[in-house]
Amino acid sequence: MCGELRLFIGATAEILPDLLTAKPTPGIKIFMGSMHGQLLVDQDTVLETIFAQGDRLIAVHAEDQERINQRRQEFAGIHDPAIHSQIQDNQAALLATQKALKLSKQYQRRLHILHMSTAEEAQLLRENKPSWVTAEVTPQHLLLNTSAYETIGTLAQMNPPLRSPYDNEVLWQALRDGVIDFIATDHAPHTLVEKAQEYPNTPSGMPGVETSLPLMLTAAKQGKCTVAQVANWMSQAVAKGYGIPNKGAIAPGYDADLVLVNLDTYRPVQREELLTKCGWSPFEGWNLTGWPVITVVSGQIVYEQGYVNQDVRGQALTFL
Repeated sequence: MCGELRLFIGATAEILPDLLTAKPTPGIKIFMGSMHGQLLVDQDTVLETIFAQGDRLIAVHAEDQERINQRRQEFAGIHDPAIHSQIQDNQAALLATQKALKLSKQYQRRLHILHMSTAEEAQLLRENKPSWVTAEVTPQHLLLNTSAYETIGTLAQMNPPLRSPYDNEVLWQALRDGVIDFIATDHAPHTLVEKAQEYPNTPSGMPGVETSLPLMLTAAKQGKCTVAQVANWMSQAVAKGYGIPNKGAIAPGYDADLVLVNLDTYRPVQREELLTKCGWSPFEGWNLTGWPVITVVSGQIVYEQGYVNQDVRGQALTFL
């Protein structure tokens, strides 16, 4: 596994010069939509300025704020969390990805599309993806869809939202074909108390780090992909995409960051066994294989059979 990433620098109109000089960081993150406060960058002039200056990677949360605002007015007063996927719909995601891709091509700027969620975006990249553009998808956008609102309510609420079973399948195919480059989690561990509020007052996001590998390895056992593909999507391709040296391979000179799993045993996701402090998962009850048995960081065992060695710490990453 790649280990811990340093933080992106979040773009705002007020700190444009800092986007060129802040170190160390894997790149600039732009919230094009579904964000409040200064971190929302939805003005075309500001977006173009960011793409036009500098050469570091730009990662975008691609949702169109104007579209979202219009849809919020249309569906105002509805408290069913399932409406979230209609307010921040496929079109909102597509419009923003189209805009980011256009700017990336105009300025030959390295672009990464975060947590891509729709069939339309996948088709857009399949038809027109420059060599300097990469994209990621989360396990939840591959494995969950809008039917999850019926069973887990606001726990299924995230940005960008869950989509249809059709979107699931198109995203899977794009991942297998290399249109989507790797897996991410968009880990956002809001508490159950926060999630118990009435929509739309509930925060969007779900925990994802702890279950990501078992989910993907279970999918591999089900024939959706291979174990080798999972290793690439969750390690090698990530290191390549972010320019992280000495990560992503078992080879001389590389950091000994490893995870050992057992693909012959299954156990369900149970909230009381999770290490995440928020204490829940949208995949609770799912029977998964590939749970970590031993995790090694820089050659030292940090996790073994449920025990975490708090004395072992990873090293801050560097970027080429």
